This record gives sequence, structure tokens and C-alpha cells, in this order.
Amino acid sequence: MIRWLAAMGLAALAGPAKAEPCRLALLLALDISVSVDEKEDALQRQGLAAALIAPEVQEAFFSSPMPVALAVYEWSGRNTQNVLLPWRMIETPSDLISVSSQISRSTRSDSGSATAMGYALAYGATLMREAPACLFQTIDLSGDGSNNDGYGPQIAYRHFPFQNIVVNGLVINAADFEGELFLIPFFQNNVLHGPGAFLEIAQGFEDFERAMRRKLEQELTNLQIGALEVTTP
Repeated sequence: MIRWLAAMGLAALAGPAKAEPCRLALLLALDISVSVDEKEDALQRQGLAAALIAPEVQEAFFSSPMPVALAVYEWSGRNTQNVLLPWRMIETPSDLISVSSQISRSTRSDSGSATAMGYALAYGATLMREAPACLFQTIDLSGDGSNNDGYGPQIAYRHFPFQNIVVNGLVINAADFEGELFLIPFFQNNVLHGPGAFLEIAQGFEDFERAMRRKLEQELTNLQIGALEVTTP
């Protein structure tokens, strides 16, 4: 909210201008790489569907008179990205219920590909160019592993239009030793991008819903420019 108010104040000082139709274009990316089995994939989809209609998340969506534009895609290998939800303006609770139902009914498009995180982010940047005009743009990348196919996130950031995009992360810490020693630092050092970017941690796929609720609430209400952050349960 602070970042949104600051942007509106700067716009007012700059004089008359075309008003943006929404405050945030939010693009959610779900990991469907080979390390995610059928049960874990279901926990992600159902977790996201439940998080979107949780009371605190609904309150965050409608905490401003300006709506949020939302889209969702799944990602894995360098040629495996698939849109689950095209861009949609979230203006009423009914919109959230409809989106939640669509995500809940979705099925994965692939189950045997590697983790091409750079390609996933590049795809996200391309999708963001199709988003409605909004004050801010955020890509929300979830994953249970680091990049092991093709170029990595930093190359994507150099070669694709990320100048005005914040990238937050959600680490699914399915193996504690791997997450604490390698995966979490990888996300901190390679995935987080832009002012105020932060990392949320789910302690396993069973914790995905809680982590997603917490991350969505922060993304939708705390639009303040600041240092990179890590949030833990």
C-alpha cells in the first residue's frame, strides 16, 4: 500500500496523465519439473486455489480501489511452459472464486522435464508484456529445485525486459538439508530481482498453501520499495 500511495503521489506531482487501470500485474509461476510428483503437483494447485480465496488474501486483493491483474503459468524444461490462467482483472470476490476454481481443475501439461528456470523467467517476461497497464509488475516463481537446464535466471534478467519487473520467490523446501544449504541461497542470490523482492519458504509441499497465502498477502499489501527480504514460517 505504501508503494502504491507513493506512486500515486509522484503521478500527481507530474501533472495530468493517463490513469493506470490497475495497481499490480501479478504473474504466478508453478514448478512442474520431474522432481514434482503427482501428489506434490496436486498440493501446489489445490494450495494455490485455496490461498486465492483465503479471507486474508481476499482482503489484500481489495485493499485498494484499484484492482489487480492476475495470470498463472506452469513451467519446467526449456520448452515446457503453459498458461493456466490468462490475464484477468480481479475486481470482485466472484472473480477470485472463479479463478480459484479454474486453477483447482487444471492438470499439468508435462511430468518429465528438467528445471529450466531461466527459460521460465524469460517466458514470464514475455507474458508480462501482454498484461494490462498497471502501476507495478511482479512475477512470483515457485520451485523445489535450482536451475539444471539451459541458461540461468541472471542471464534471463540481462537479455529480457525485466527493467520494471520485481521477481519474488517461493522455495518449496522438500528436503531440509538441500533447501537450507543450497536451494534457499540459490533463490536469494539468483532469483530475487528488483526493489523489495522477497523470498517465502514452504516447508514441504504440504506447507505450500500457507506459504502462498502469506506471500500473496505481502505482495498485494506491502508494495514498498526496500531491500531484499527472506520470510520464514
